[in-house]
Amino acid sequence: MFRPTADAVYGFPHARRLASVTSPHQRIEVWDTPQLGVLFTLDGRPMTSAGDEFVYHECMVHPAALAHPEPRKALVLGGGDGGAARQLLMHPSIERIVVAELDEAVVEMARRHLSDVHRGALDDSRVELVIGDAAQFVARTREQFDVVVFDLTPPDSPAAALYTSEFYARLKKALAPRSALSMHLGSPHFHAGRVAALIAGLHEHFAIVDTMSAFVPLYGSLWLMAVASDTLDAAALFKHEIEARLAARRIGGLQYYGAALHRPLFALPAALEAKLAASRKTRPELPG
Repeated sequence: MFRPTADAVYGFPHARRLASVTSPHQRIEVWDTPQLGVLFTLDGRPMTSAGDEFVYHECMVHPAALAHPEPRKALVLGGGDGGAARQLLMHPSIERIVVAELDEAVVEMARRHLSDVHRGALDDSRVELVIGDAAQFVARTREQFDVVVFDLTPPDSPAAALYTSEFYARLKKALAPRSALSMHLGSPHFHAGRVAALIAGLHEHFAIVDTMSAFVPLYGSLWLMAVASDTLDAAALFKHEIEARLAARRIGGLQYYGAALHRPLFALPAALEAKLAASRKTRPELPG
């Protein structure tokens, strides 16, 4: 059973635990479920499932990557399951992907149990795994990246320092002049204040912030994500432009995202816009 808040609970009956390990950073568990197949949790929170990971990973990667005319270098913060790297590798111009994952035990778990998620991406010659604090990698790197994917645990976790103004400022030095950042924001129904705070933080550092939404079964809610940039406006791309870029890059076999869905991803219901606007007025703080 998962409890996203004190007043909400959901779960997957008849789940069977396949593995459990406590690393120096967190408790990692792997489950087999009738509904979503194999999934893993960190400290009791659902992270990725083989049955619906494509919803999250396709939305987190392709709108940002397609907004860039020719992405060559990508940085994944977190992402030890390999799902984001797999989606990025579909773009033929990609020459290098750095997956900066805090916990080596997550990568080991993914290799053992989540082959349907990474599908060999973790062993692709274009992918470098950097184990350790992603903030330290960003601080010391001299590279600049075209696409950055925040595939992290929420702000109230070991990843807290990567959701701060100080980190955004350092990260911008590692962004190419034409670049886009993709971040998952969370559930507007379970954590509206936190979502509003994340959006406000992005607006403080980026000229363009486009918000997306998709229902992710594993997370039990509508889930919000954002693409942020100073130069690229993902939401402004039309269906025919996405069709042309997908065709030119020979990207096929997607299970959720596509040209017809691109612009609707960025359209939020009026009631949700109002809820987030009300939360922004309170200037919520992110948990440290």
